[in-house]
Amino acid sequence: LHRDSIAAEFHQITEQVEEALSKIPYKKLDLSEEVQEQIELVHAQFRRATARPDSPDVQLEHDLAIAQRERDPDPAILKRLSEKLQLKTIEDLKKESIAFHELVISSEGDPDDWFGKISSLFRKLKDFVQVENPEDAVAPKADKEFLKHRSPVIPDDFRCPISLELMKDPVIVSTGQIPGLRSFLQTYERSCIQKWLDAGHKTCPKTQQTLLHTALTPNYVLKSLISLWCESNGVELPPKHQAAFKNRKLGSSTVSDCDQTTIAALLEKLANGNPEQQRAAAGELRLLAKRNADNRVCIAEAGAIPLLVELLSFPDARTQEHAVTALLNLSINDANKGMIVNAGAIPDIVDVLKNGSMEARENAAATLFSLSVVDENKVAIGAAGAIPALINLLCEGSPRGKKDAATAIFNLSIYQGNKARAVRAGIVPPLMRLLKDAGCGMVDEALAILAVLASHQEGKVAIGLADPIPALMEVIRTGSPRNRENAAAVMWSLCTGGDLQQLRVAKELAAEEALKELAESGTDRAKRKAGSLLELLQRVDPAA
Repeated sequence: LHRDSIAAEFHQITEQVEEALSKIPYKKLDLSEEVQEQIELVHAQFRRATARPDSPDVQLEHDLAIAQRERDPDPAILKRLSEKLQLKTIEDLKKESIAFHELVISSEGDPDDWFGKISSLFRKLKDFVQVENPEDAVAPKADKEFLKHRSPVIPDDFRCPISLELMKDPVIVSTGQIPGLRSFLQTYERSCIQKWLDAGHKTCPKTQQTLLHTALTPNYVLKSLISLWCESNGVELPPKHQAAFKNRKLGSSTVSDCDQTTIAALLEKLANGNPEQQRAAAGELRLLAKRNADNRVCIAEAGAIPLLVELLSFPDARTQEHAVTALLNLSINDANKGMIVNAGAIPDIVDVLKNGSMEARENAAATLFSLSVVDENKVAIGAAGAIPALINLLCEGSPRGKKDAATAIFNLSIYQGNKARAVRAGIVPPLMRLLKDAGCGMVDEALAILAVLASHQEGKVAIGLADPIPALMEVIRTGSPRNRENAAAVMWSLCTGGDLQQLRVAKELAAEEALKELAESGTDRAKRKAGSLLELLQRVDPAA
C-alpha cells in the first residue's frame, strides 16, 4: 500500500548512513586493518545503493496494477500474484483479509481509495483460488458443524453501543469534540441511532457530546469486516439489505420506497441544506456511487449531477473533494459521462484541478481521464485549459496523483490538437525526468506519452532537443517488453525525416547490438521499429 513512500524513506536513510560513514576520521582512530577493511566494504555498498527496485518487485508491481485495473485479469497474472504473495488457499486469503480489515479499522486515515482496490484484489484472487483448488472452496461438514455450535463471543467493536447486538447496517456519526481531543467518529446500528435521532436527541448516546450534524454515513469497512468474521466463525450472516435499486427496471427510474427516500433526502440536503449537511450528503453520495453500478445509474437519474457540479466551486475543501470524487465514481457509467459534460462540469473540474486540495486535484485528474474516453470530450477538456494543470500535477502530485495526471494526459493527447497544447505547455522536460528516474515508477507512463507526442511535428522537435537517445537506449536494453517497444517507436520517430544527429548519437552509444536483440525478441511492433532503425543506422557515417 505504501511501497513508494517506504522505499523513499529507506533510500533517504541509506544516503544519510553513507554520508555519516564518509565523515568518520578512520585514520585518527586506533583500528585494525581488518576492521578498516570491513568498514570500507560497508561504505562502498552504501555508495552503490540506488533507489531502483529489483526485477521481481517491478514484475509484482506490474501484475498488481493489471489485476487492480482489469475486470477479468489473465489467470497467469493471478497465479503469479497468488504465489508471490503466498495466498495459495482460501484459508491464506481469509487470514490476510482479516489482517487487512483490522489494519483498516485501526487506522485513522480515510480508507476510501485503497480499501476498495485491495478488497477487489482479494475477491479476484479468491475466485482464482477456488477455480484452481475447488476442494478448498467448501469447508468440511464437520468443521461447519463445529463452528455452528461453538457460540463465539462477538467482538465489542461489532456490537452497537445502543442495542449491544451484532450490527447489520453500521453507520458513522460525528460525535463532536471531546475536551483535550479532536472530534472523532462513532459507529452505530442504523435503525438504533435513527430512532435516537427521531426522538429529538442531538447528542451522541455514547459520549453525550453534541453531534456536529445528523447525517449517517455507511461504514462499509466495518460492515465488510463483520461479514468476514461471521463467515469465519460459522455465524449466520446478518440479513443483507436489498441491493440499492435492485428492482429498478431497465430503462426506468423505479426504485424501492426506501431507496427513493434516501436519495431524495440526500439531494434535498445538497440543494437546500446548510454547509455541513451539504458536505455530509456529498460524502455519502460519493460512497454510494462507488459501491455498485445500480447506485451510479439511480443517483444520476435522481438529478444529483447538477447539484454536485455546483459544489465544485464550494469554498469548503472537503465538500469540494466529496463532490469531485462523487462525479468521478458516477462517470464510470458511460451514460453518466454525457450527463456530467452536459451539466457544464468540465470548466469547474479543471478549476478544481488548478486550485483544489491535493486530493481534490488528483481526483479531478482521474475524472477528466474518465470523461476523455469519449472522443468529443477530449476536445472540450483540452480547450478548457486542463493540460497545463495536469502537467503541474504530474510534477507536484503524490505517486497516485502523478499516475492520474499521466493517464489523463495520455488519453487527451490522442487528439491531434491536444498534442500541440501539451508540447507548448512544457510536457517534454517532466516526461524526460520521469523516464530517467527508474525509481519513481513512472517510466511506463512517460514512454507511452512520449510515443504519442513523437508522432506530432512539434512533439518530435521538443523531444529531440531534450537529448533523449541515451535514456531511450537504456530502456531498450533493460526495460519491459512494452516499454522497449515504445522506446523504439519514439526513437524511430526522431530518426526518420533526415535527422542525422539523433542517428549519430545512437551510433556512438552502440545501439546496433541492442536493436538487433530487440529485432529478434521484441513484440511485433518493436521488431519492426528495431529493423527500420538498424537500416537507418547502417547508412550513417559517425565521422561525418
